[in-house]
Amino acid sequence: MNLGYTSDMQDVKQKIEELSVRLKKLIEVVKLPEKKKKIEELETKVGDPNLWGNPENARTLTQELSDLKKEVSEVEELVETLEILSEVQDDAETAKAKKTLERLELMSYLAGEYDGKNALVSIHAGQGGTEAMDWSNMLYRMYLRYCERKDWNTATLDYTAGEEAGIKSVTFKVTGHYAYGYLKHEAGTHRLVRQSPFNADKLRQTSFALVEVMPELEDVDLRDVEIKDEDLDWQFIHAGGHGGQNVNKVATAVRLTHIPSGIVITASTERFQEQNRKIALELLRGKLWLRQQEIAKGLKKELKGDYRPASWGTQIRSYVLHPYKMVKDLRTDVETGNTERVLDGEIDEFIDAELKIH
Repeated sequence: MNLGYTSDMQDVKQKIEELSVRLKKLIEVVKLPEKKKKIEELETKVGDPNLWGNPENARTLTQELSDLKKEVSEVEELVETLEILSEVQDDAETAKAKKTLERLELMSYLAGEYDGKNALVSIHAGQGGTEAMDWSNMLYRMYLRYCERKDWNTATLDYTAGEEAGIKSVTFKVTGHYAYGYLKHEAGTHRLVRQSPFNADKLRQTSFALVEVMPELEDVDLRDVEIKDEDLDWQFIHAGGHGGQNVNKVATAVRLTHIPSGIVITASTERFQEQNRKIALELLRGKLWLRQQEIAKGLKKELKGDYRPASWGTQIRSYVLHPYKMVKDLRTDVETGNTERVLDGEIDEFIDAELKIH
């Protein structure tokens, strides 16, 4: 009798049993029966012949249905896989099942009311002049690559180029299942230390960029965000940037000021003024919602004295390219020396660690 083989089989059997226990707990946490009921409700709505009278609402509902079906299907497939593995006890397949379970467990942390929404992400260059604008552009590329790896779609809503290089600010929409949930903790100040490529002496330079993340809100979400027409100051301006000659002939870009809060929004990437107006209002909703969340958190944390809004004072991650290479998250202490990989969008370890501590 091969005792080593028997021992290995026992190890695999124990791993499968542990995975089954974890999966059972996950099914409770994600409320699988409720999700199945939600799928039935959405299927009824999507089956309504009048649905496409409102194309935007129709797309939202069909996407939500598709995402939920995929999520439920993955859980059910894993249940079947573990049932089969309990009979055949294949080590390689057990390892694959474990990876799938870990990914699904991570999604169980995304239980916030708005976590399943699309995300609106803004990046603003801070201190550091041209360096900071270049750094903002590097972050923009990092997030686009991250979204690409997750098969999410992105669309640029507003873009202001830097005078010499990079970008002063950019706002883009991320369309994907749990996009806001995954990206929300990226909000804050990102710090870069490197040798400057913009001066002959190649001195070490520190640059800052601010990242803001908001959920894409619909009218149904806006019970507590009131926008009155009389509080809005609209200006229509000529778009600049990369749009070619036609962009500057008509005042298609918009600048929207919300008078009570002083929030100013610009939208310039679309060819038609009405589309840019719609984008500006969408961004204003997000900013007002974010402001209300910050105020509410401030009231809750006031007694503890540890409230800091997601602004220039909240540094969340440091990226050092010189004199050594390291990216370190200042909240979770997760760090890596592979800076190229991080700047190419492989930021899952930072995002996953941050999700687990909330």
